[in-house]
Amino acid sequence: MRLDGKMAIEPLAFGTPGQTVLVTGATGFVGHRLVAALLADGQRVIAMSRDTARAARQLGSGVRCIMTAADLAPAERIDIVINLAGARIVGPRWTAKRQAALRASRVALTNRLVDWIAGAEHKPRLLLSASAIGYYGVQPQGAMVPLAEDSPPQPVFMSQLCREWEVAAQRAAQHGVQVATTRFGLVLGHGGALPGMLLPVKLGAGGPLGGGRQALSWIHVEDVLRAQAWLAQRSERTSVQGAWNFTAPQCVTQREFIATAARLLHRPAFLPTPAWPVRLLLGEQADLLLEGQCVEPARLQREGFTFRYPSLGAALGELL
Repeated sequence: MRLDGKMAIEPLAFGTPGQTVLVTGATGFVGHRLVAALLADGQRVIAMSRDTARAARQLGSGVRCIMTAADLAPAERIDIVINLAGARIVGPRWTAKRQAALRASRVALTNRLVDWIAGAEHKPRLLLSASAIGYYGVQPQGAMVPLAEDSPPQPVFMSQLCREWEVAAQRAAQHGVQVATTRFGLVLGHGGALPGMLLPVKLGAGGPLGGGRQALSWIHVEDVLRAQAWLAQRSERTSVQGAWNFTAPQCVTQREFIATAARLLHRPAFLPTPAWPVRLLLGEQADLLLEGQCVEPARLQREGFTFRYPSLGAALGELL
């Protein structure tokens, strides 16, 4: 504990020092923090980015930046691949064109990555491939029944997208690679979705959205990095194959989330936002905001991972 009352961030260990780690989505909200943690741990990093010049500026001279998997020679020795690439989900309506773009940024890119692995002379030990709790579809408001890794997907676009994404990654297992698919909840940190979610609260206009009883599964960005490091270490001595829910143990409602943020920011939070304009604006995508999923990190907890921020109050308190 530091003198200001906040937790000190401990160094992360990803296993044996000196490994080569390929990171896609390396300049994103989670990606650039991951690259910094890998470098601090003495790992070599190759970053894959569509804009290699920007990636080099952002990540520093210690990182080798490439544009596609085709830039990797078959003789390249890579120990771990961490696949975080994917276009932002929340945004324009999910038209057929938008759905195709989302699939290309996740499924097609992952397929190309696995194609490189298939031809590589030295196979990676581990592929950590991002997914999302959208895999489970949505639960009606007020339904707080926990969903674990063995809960089924649903016949909705977000669920199907995540399933296709994971199937593409799991192809690497055919080549002797451990494949862990990490299903992210809402990642809280200085960036990502949180600043936009807090803006109405900071302006005194926060409140329940569409009733506020929808489940919200979240995780602090530091626990995302800690869990990735934990899996990388663990993969050196045992299998980490399969799905892992990256969510905190505490699932809250949207109303509870806003109330906690308002209390910490010393702002009111009583102005409701009705559901109909959100549905009118976003269509099917509105389910991400108006419905929810109560997802538990069952496998992480069962296997002994310890969360630094298990409660929402602690997580938001550290960030705010």
